[in-house]
Amino acid sequence: MPQRKDAQLLLFLPLAVGLLLRLRLAVTDHGIFWPDEIYQSFEPAHALVFGHGLIPWEFIDGARNWALPGLVAGLLKLCALAGLGEPTTYVPVVKGFFALVSTATALGTYRLARTAGGDEREAAAAAAVFSLAAPVLYFAPRAMSENATALPVVWGLALVLDRALVERTAEERRARQLVVLGASLLGLAVLLRLQSAVFCVGVVGVLAARRQWRGLRDVGVTLAVWAVLFGALDAATWHDAPGAKAGGWFHSAVVYLRFNLIEGKAAGWGTAPWYFFFQRLFTSMPFVAVLLALALPAGARRAPGLAVVGLLFFALHSASPHKEYRFILPVVPVLAALLAAGLTSVRLERLRLLGVGLVGVATVLSAATADQLTFGQLGQYPGRGADSAWDDNGPVNRLMLVASQQADLCGLFTPVHPAWMGGATYLHRRAPLYAPNWPYDCVQAGTCNYAILAKGANLPVVAEDKDFVLARVPNSPCRQDAAYVWRLP
Repeated sequence: MPQRKDAQLLLFLPLAVGLLLRLRLAVTDHGIFWPDEIYQSFEPAHALVFGHGLIPWEFIDGARNWALPGLVAGLLKLCALAGLGEPTTYVPVVKGFFALVSTATALGTYRLARTAGGDEREAAAAAAVFSLAAPVLYFAPRAMSENATALPVVWGLALVLDRALVERTAEERRARQLVVLGASLLGLAVLLRLQSAVFCVGVVGVLAARRQWRGLRDVGVTLAVWAVLFGALDAATWHDAPGAKAGGWFHSAVVYLRFNLIEGKAAGWGTAPWYFFFQRLFTSMPFVAVLLALALPAGARRAPGLAVVGLLFFALHSASPHKEYRFILPVVPVLAALLAAGLTSVRLERLRLLGVGLVGVATVLSAATADQLTFGQLGQYPGRGADSAWDDNGPVNRLMLVASQQADLCGLFTPVHPAWMGGATYLHRRAPLYAPNWPYDCVQAGTCNYAILAKGANLPVVAEDKDFVLARVPNSPCRQDAAYVWRLP
């Protein structure tokens, strides 16, 4: 019993601290790591609920399905119905929701670690890794598909790879229901992010290798149903998209795979060597990464099926030319679960306890130094390696929130490319958003009457945030911009 109490404390204390840190970031950090956190989720959702937004090419050509923005649209609609239909409230609400999703993923890491053969205390240490590691905290409140899919992935793997459930050594009916639930979660994960299909292929292979035929049948049938749902969602939303065939069935998957695998256009956003993810795991959380690496061989021996699934996902992403740290977030719980399994395999209790203690120290240290994360440590934006990864363009977005409250707003100039600011999600007004190198100067053209500029601009200041000000453009005629297109350039 004392050990169980210790395990419970080791589990729930890091979860609680991690949740508080996530919620604080949801309210205070308005920076953008990559445009996807706005333009693949918030912005199409805003257009769906409020009628306007800067739409990226993916939601014009149909290269993404509507599962993720549909989820965000549901949250925005609930906010509007509750009287919270302003960006100053609905943005933190949505970010807070993703913070809760990330915390639930940390709890799922505990369950996955138990499935992998980890004891309670070691599984709790694994959950602490996902709850407190600096890069996970950094990404947690962001409305990205990787965050959304990590939750169903970790719980799905925990259920589908559980031998007691798959082999029906637990109560027959309930065991089958849990296996079907796990497979459904993996199917949902694919809806939220297509790359999660790798986990589905992996678990099917593991069940076949184990000769768990009943479980394989249940999982296979369930995944087939979710595949039909994927196609049906595309057919309902993309049947009239450019080049859509077969009524739009699986249109987003076809366009996305062609763009990335056949045409190789994702490489236009940058390429990285095969060891990129190994390198960035170490630079962003060095002590945690070392412990993960040391425990991996023993964890893989104890849970070979989970190790194969996780390494397959990691290897395929490492082989892809275009890499971003966020791509491997869904596999971090797998690595943590294998850490727990590896620690559990240590026979000497003192060494096991030492290992758990080292994991605790490493995760606390990672969380304590999270505010020092740089783009270089995350492997983002060459040339800006020393820049803080936090609140990047946050001042611009917060000033957009102030601009959204100006009753006479007819157009806004921002000093950054639209992809790296909050779009209509933050401005919320049906007013054009202009950026540098726009086809014309909106101030000279008289189509905007507010501008976000560097401090020192010779215009009446409405608000300021760090090095930027929101300024009013005096005597602007506020001409209607008939040529403005609500599309992300």
